Amino acid sequence: MTSACDVIVLQGGQSLEAEISRMSAAQVAAGLEAAGHRVTRLELDRDAPARLAETRPDVVFPALHGPPGEDGTVQGLLDILQLPYVGGGVAASAAAMDKIGAKARFRRTELPVADDLVILPGCAAQDAAARIIDALGDQVVIKPSGQGSAIGVARLPNATEIGIAVTEGLKLGSIMAEPFIAGREITVGVIDLHGQAPRAFPVIEIRTAPGEWYDAVNRYQAGASEHVIPAPLPAAVNAELQRIAIAAHRALGLRDLSRADFIVGNDEGIHLLEVNSLPGMTPTSLYPDGARADGWAFPELLDALVKSAIGRG
Repeated sequence: MTSACDVIVLQGGQSLEAEISRMSAAQVAAGLEAAGHRVTRLELDRDAPARLAETRPDVVFPALHGPPGEDGTVQGLLDILQLPYVGGGVAASAAAMDKIGAKARFRRTELPVADDLVILPGCAAQDAAARIIDALGDQVVIKPSGQGSAIGVARLPNATEIGIAVTEGLKLGSIMAEPFIAGREITVGVIDLHGQAPRAFPVIEIRTAPGEWYDAVNRYQAGASEHVIPAPLPAAVNAELQRIAIAAHRALGLRDLSRADFIVGNDEGIHLLEVNSLPGMTPTSLYPDGARADGWAFPELLDALVKSAIGRG
């Protein structure tokens, strides 16, 4: 492990995922302390920029989820302060947080994504619902473009509820509608340390109770989901999932870490859903599970991410 560093772990803020962020930050701080680092947890509030400028840590670990911590805003602040930090830079973080823009990049890179229809704020909900049904049918998933942790996602609303789902989704900004694809929920973590080639962790299948899916409750409630590693899929499918996860990470320009989410259809067709630039580090999170399956103890993983950020300068 690297020599001891002063690390600030950023947490919380005003995001809808602030409490999840604090859970991740607690785990990250404990892991970094176990690796021998000196750690301070800092709430992302109005005083945070002054605290960062005053203390000037060796490195910042943003354990943040959702805007403004995951969309490039905090990354821009840290660049201005000339502080090394874990994770993607401004442009990459912004690209990953915007599902619409990210999907456009994936298409240009010829990665397998589902059809979609984008609805912008100001569109009448019933008009939007009619357009969605006309373009995609009435078996759909509706998701806000700029949120994570399944916040605001409506999965399989019936035809009469699509307008309501659109109304609720537009409260959070632009939304994207996609056809519902029956299949298995899959995720693949990527580690991309400075000076090394990115590598994918073993593929994870996420299983929930019958009739449920990996929503916000099943993500963070202990025992609500099962993480099967490696996913019991044909070896060629798992290898392709790992290849796509790395390709999507590169398409967004990310660094250090990311986690790609997929649906593998019942016909074993692969559909890339999104990439998380700062994946969760809570006790029930997927990225640490993938790392453990790849041979990384949690303190060792965090130490390597800190070392990568410092190595970039």
